[in-house]
Amino acid sequence: MLHVPPAPAPAQRSVLTALNSPTAVREAPTPALRAAQQPVTAESPLSVHVLDRITPSGHAPTRLTAWRFLLRTGGRAVAAADTMLTPDGWAFSHFFEGPYVTATEQALRQAEALPAAYQPRLLSVPELYMLTLWLHGDCAADATTGHPAPSDLLVPLAPAPPGIAAHRAHRFAELLPLLTRRLTPTPLLSSSA
Repeated sequence: MLHVPPAPAPAQRSVLTALNSPTAVREAPTPALRAAQQPVTAESPLSVHVLDRITPSGHAPTRLTAWRFLLRTGGRAVAAADTMLTPDGWAFSHFFEGPYVTATEQALRQAEALPAAYQPRLLSVPELYMLTLWLHGDCAADATTGHPAPSDLLVPLAPAPPGIAAHRAHRFAELLPLLTRRLTPTPLLSSSA
């Protein structure tokens, strides 16, 4: 069962305003959104966190970068909308489509079938070109802060990096050694002359 926290009201308003703007939709690089014949709704708000590094002690600090909404029409997600935090608060950033939209929808359906309750978020690992559905075990937590707990689940979205199975739930503690190895810079070998 998923406990989806509400997005900040200004973030949701900015997405709805953009959806109702013919110019914003027409100029978006989203053919599926422009071709929608039925009304488009903004659903499933997910806070987007970025993981840039893992400390030597195994701590994985994250930073909130966006709120993402799946844009649905005709019973399926066809695009997504991101918001960003500006000095004046949350504002619409952009529309987009691609494999992560359908992969997010699939991962959310998989997570709904899990026996435990989770708070869904997205966790991006830019250095690995990896996006995951982060299933946080504390459903009452503030969705804008925190870091993955060892028992939290990460569901890598397709396409996932080589060696990491997409759409398979991994405990963060299980993925931590692999992520640490891949995110730790390899020291250059020095040659003595």
